[in-house]
Amino acid sequence: MSFSKKVSKGILTAALGFSLMGGGTYAYFSDTVEVNNTFAAGTLDLSVNPETIVNVTNLKPGDEISREFTLTNNGTLDIHKVLLNTSYEVNDALGDNTDDFANHIKVTILYNQNNATVQVMETTLSELSKITPDITAVDTFVGGEKVPNGLKPGDINKVIVLFEFIDNGEDQNQFQGDALQLKWQFVAEQTEGQLNEG
Repeated sequence: MSFSKKVSKGILTAALGFSLMGGGTYAYFSDTVEVNNTFAAGTLDLSVNPETIVNVTNLKPGDEISREFTLTNNGTLDIHKVLLNTSYEVNDALGDNTDDFANHIKVTILYNQNNATVQVMETTLSELSKITPDITAVDTFVGGEKVPNGLKPGDINKVIVLFEFIDNGEDQNQFQGDALQLKWQFVAEQTEGQLNEG
């Protein structure tokens, strides 16, 4: 064999070796597994029935109104608390009011739990508009621990509210013909997030 053939054969052998080394990075065992993951958010869905709680005319000092409504958790998540936001607007018919009509409306909220009526709170409508109580936290208002009772999915809780036009024994003529528009907003809040394992 001539020298040039030996050199050519050596170069071919080296080239083949390099190509196998370069191509060798693709020659390995492999296995692939796919997993499917789902992140589905739950729902908070609070309903109040009826949606109009009070619609009364011809009130006079000393009159009381009792109304009952239900709070229902129609969602899939626990409701930790239900905050009550209160706002109102007074229509002063004669423009002669020297006091807020809402100072003369007493509100008592009762919570019916396991057929036992518990007073949640008693205050004037004007004072109620300055706070946002959790109306499911019965224990808080009756001297127990501050533990919101909340609503689990499917729970229905009955709430009774008493309104009283307070007769203070004084001249209340300034409120004759006046009207008070009350708006209640119920805000459901979720429980704290938690670690879900396995």
